[in-house]
Amino acid sequence: MLAITSKAREMLDSFAEKSGEEDIALRVEIIGRGPKGFQYDLQFVGSDGGQEDDVITDVDGVAVRVAMRSAQYLDGTTLDFKETLMGGGFAFDNPNPLWIDELSMRVAEIINEKVNPAVASHGGVVELIGVDDDKAIIAFGGGCQGCGMADVTLKQGVEVMIKENVPEILEVVDTTDHAAGSNPFY
Repeated sequence: MLAITSKAREMLDSFAEKSGEEDIALRVEIIGRGPKGFQYDLQFVGSDGGQEDDVITDVDGVAVRVAMRSAQYLDGTTLDFKETLMGGGFAFDNPNPLWIDELSMRVAEIINEKVNPAVASHGGVVELIGVDDDKAIIAFGGGCQGCGMADVTLKQGVEVMIKENVPEILEVVDTTDHAAGSNPFY
């Protein structure tokens, strides 16, 4: 599923040692998609960390927990550590497309072609997090994050556009943390 380069392994071992924890695992989750590809959350979790449905595996002696929703998109991915003039950081080489299933691709297309142009006039953006059965899971960003009208935008705009164009979707769920951000109004 996931490969780890020797440099990434060296850095993971160093960070794990500094944590002082004995029984930890590396947890990997795809938390978004953007113009440059997937966006990842990479963290160490204790034995009780992560989610109940995480895929648990061992990669060359490193205990790894992969978020269930992310597992199919991480197949063949390599975790590396790249050093730059500004320091360095973990990088993923992921050969997978942003969306694998046809339903998610159709919802993402509607968001990119119809929803985002509509909310862009207010400095907003909508991102598809995923599709679970008949639910599209989204997150607002930019001017829409924390906006007091986000619920109206969701129910009268985003949800209507998605459901009209992708009839298999019966519900749109907003997972945005509207209290976070630089100027939340929500």
